[in-house]
Amino acid sequence: MVFDGRFYANKPELAARRIEAIGYQVGHQLSERYTMERPRFSDHLEAIKFICKDFWSEVFKKQIDNLKTNHRGTFVLQDNKFRWLSRVSIDPSSENETEDPSTPGESKAAQAVSMYLYFPCGIIRGVLSNLGIPCAVSADISSLPTCSFVIRVKA
Repeated sequence: MVFDGRFYANKPELAARRIEAIGYQVGHQLSERYTMERPRFSDHLEAIKFICKDFWSEVFKKQIDNLKTNHRGTFVLQDNKFRWLSRVSIDPSSENETEDPSTPGESKAAQAVSMYLYFPCGIIRGVLSNLGIPCAVSADISSLPTCSFVIRVKA
């Protein structure tokens, strides 16, 4: 994934939207390929399980480590060794520095790492959209390289 900061240096939210949109297109196309010979999914949980097992294995060469749901449209997919974060490290001295005073508590390093997660969030949203499940996807990092993707299905 290539990100050129010159175009979006003053507008990180615009860069995030653009990266997520590219991920959406990729996920949409990949879901066409990986579900071509499968019957339609009967419910949301079945589609999420497909992402956790089959789709994640194809894209990231491993299954999702943990799936949680509240059975009301919210799913949490946890990957304990997310490949794209496996070689990322954060300088402990930069943990408390904030780039923007309007985002207290989020360090420069955390903002930089979160840029890596907009693309896979877009991929997940694209897959589910193609399967007929409109949703919002966000990512949380508890400790590197562990990552959780929160999927909220829109009613």
